[in-house]
Parts: sequence; C-alpha cells; structure tokens
Amino acid sequence: MWKLLSRFSSLSLIIIIVSCATPRVELPLYEGVDVRDLLYARNTISSIEGTFSIVFEKNDKEVRGDGMLNMSRDGDLQLRIYSFGFLALELISEKGIIKSTPKIDRNSGILIIYGLRDSLFWWNIRDFDVTEEGELYLIKNQSRMLWIDKKTMMPVKQTISIEDGRDIKIFYEGFNKVGDVWYPLKITMELSGHLVTVRFKELSFASGV
Repeated sequence: MWKLLSRFSSLSLIIIIVSCATPRVELPLYEGVDVRDLLYARNTISSIEGTFSIVFEKNDKEVRGDGMLNMSRDGDLQLRIYSFGFLALELISEKGIIKSTPKIDRNSGILIIYGLRDSLFWWNIRDFDVTEEGELYLIKNQSRMLWIDKKTMMPVKQTISIEDGRDIKIFYEGFNKVGDVWYPLKITMELSGHLVTVRFKELSFASGV
C-alpha cells in the first residue's frame, strides 16, 4: 500500500510541476519575408493599453510597483503606478506637455515617456536603412538603431539617441501573442545609470488611421 501511495504522490507531483511550468511559446518564422513589409504592416496599430510590473533601479536602490498604461502611436500617454496598493505615480503626456504626480527625475521621465513609447512601438521608425548583422537585421535612421531577429522578425535590442547626446539602451526578452500581434514580455531600458525593467502582464492593441 505504501508503495502505491508513494507512486501516486510522485505522479501527482509530476502533474503539478508540469501544469505550473511556463508553456513554451513558439514564435512564427518569417524567413524570406521583406523586413520592411513587416514593419509597415504594424503601422495600423494606433494605441496600446495594458498592465505591467515595473522596477526602477539606481545606485543599488530599487523601487517596485505595478501599473497600467494607455499609449498612442504619437506618444500621448496615460500611466499609473501603484506600490503596496497605493497610487505612487500618475503621469500624463499629451501633445508634448507632461504632467506627473509626484514629480519624477528627468532620467526616469525620459525612460517612461520616450523609452517606453519606442520600446512598445518599436516598428514605428521612419527614413531607415536596413543592413544585415549575422542573424539580425539592423534598422537604422538618424536617432534609432533597432536589431530584429531575421527568422522571427521580433526586436532583440534597440538604441535611441536623445537630444542631449545620450543614448537609451533597450533590451527585449520573451514574447507572447494577443490576437495576431506578438509583443515582448519583458523590456529593460537603461539611461545614465538609471535602469527600468518592465514586465507586461496583458496588452491590447487598437487599430486606426
């Protein structure tokens, strides 16, 4: 009897482990497809709405929170971040005018507004050239360098030059799908010692002109 119970317990443990394991997501393959066509096809997306967790890091200090956002293709943004259930930050960017409560430091503001916009709308790049670097495409214009995997056509990393001569560095990790749109699960953004890591829980995409 004990042997039977032991076998049953082992089987139950295996079932629990398997059911709790993160399912492997198989990305589609686009080998032979023109990368320009893939970028242009995504330009029908006009806004992105979603929930996320976020970590701010600077000088070995770390602040964590959970948030929600609504961002348009032109950069208009409504964002709220909660910490321990309390509203820690509310930020609105509309037609270039930025309001935040409380006020945040400049580097964090740049990462949230511009870094997050170009991270999510990574395909929204104009007047670019395409070159090949091994297994990656390099999409480049005067202010941005975007590396895309040749097979999956998903972003790997990105560098954004801002007006004061500094660069925002962005790295992508993991992908998920909603409808017909694939999106990154994790984005890490870095600027002058400031590090912001965003893990998306849910995203939805709206189309428009």
